[in-house]
Amino acid sequence: MEKAESLSLYRRLLLARRAEEKIRLEYPKNEMKTPVHLGVGQEAIPVGVCHCLPGGTKTFGTYRNHALFLAVTDDTDRFFGELYGKVTGTAKGKAGSMHLSAPEEGLAATSAVVGTTIPVAVGAALANDYRSSRDLVTVFFGDGAIEEGVFWEALNFACLKRLRILFVCEDNGLAIHTPMSQRAGYRSIEEAVGGFDCHLRTGNGSDLTEVVALTREILKRMAEDPKPGFLHLTYYRFLEHVGPNEDFSAGYRRRPTPEEMERLDPVARFEKGLVQNGCRTEDLTAIRESVDEQLDRSLREAQAAPFPPATELTTDLFA
Repeated sequence: MEKAESLSLYRRLLLARRAEEKIRLEYPKNEMKTPVHLGVGQEAIPVGVCHCLPGGTKTFGTYRNHALFLAVTDDTDRFFGELYGKVTGTAKGKAGSMHLSAPEEGLAATSAVVGTTIPVAVGAALANDYRSSRDLVTVFFGDGAIEEGVFWEALNFACLKRLRILFVCEDNGLAIHTPMSQRAGYRSIEEAVGGFDCHLRTGNGSDLTEVVALTREILKRMAEDPKPGFLHLTYYRFLEHVGPNEDFSAGYRRRPTPEEMERLDPVARFEKGLVQNGCRTEDLTAIRESVDEQLDRSLREAQAAPFPPATELTTDLFA
């Protein structure tokens, strides 16, 4: 990648990380009345994939969606407004952390119920096919969603109809606290998905450069041979399943060594690569300062914004 592109990616990666670091600082004040599923360690996957998506893409996600929302929108004002339940939020404060969306910018929906956006995304891809549209649909989900029956039904249908949809499995090896070895009757995700008629690539989701390369490769394959794509990207979840804290004392996993932490941290990895490729320290410092200024301003504005009026309880309802 050219230097300008690399620095732009670094800014998006850092924005996602710093935003969640701000949440960790502010959440104990009990002003954010929403559960938060933080994605520290996960950021390179949505940032890298979304960087490569063509215009017109509809994107769907799950509840660990902060980096996805920021990768699509770059909008920290609506982001923090929603987390504080304020009228300035992307859903006027009514969706909270787990249901962030920005349909006008392509992020159609995210959901707290495991696996539920996968068939909706396939439906969107089928609608595109029905209208003879070449627009792409992308859906992000965790490895825990693969145990849901609807995942296999959706994947099967998408492959049968050769739909233009990219499945992105963000695999941290855990369904809350349960490792794959205690819940999977198949040998590996790659082997199970490999039996379907789709393009399949797997890689290290902690490495932003690799995520970008794999995404570009699979999109190229999908253009040359139209059928679904499946990206299986592994990463390490640094924090507890839900909440702002570490949970290594819970006993279901050990704390990584400092060397392992550095290798598993997508921000540290990408920063190291930037420096090795000749980026100046002052360039990175300037980006950090700019990101922090943006986040601090958005936080202050969200804290000062009003809550939605009671009349909002009956608006934006479709059922």
